[in-house]
Amino acid sequence: MMTLTKRIPVSESIWRQLSSAKEAGSTYDDLIREMLQLYNRKKLMEKMEKVEAMKTEDLVDIDDL
Repeated sequence: MMTLTKRIPVSESIWRQLSSAKEAGSTYDDLIREMLQLYNRKKLMEKMEKVEAMKTEDLVDIDDL
């Protein structure tokens, strides 16, 4: 994996929150990766809830695709 260093400007308040969220021995890259995984899971759950809320007649049987 190629490592590319980038700077992401954040406010002092956000920096403190990130620092306190980061576990000892982990990197900010680790923390951001974990946060993105949680975000992606949340978005997937929201999409699943949206599909579950749909009326059955609005759904297409996978065999019909």
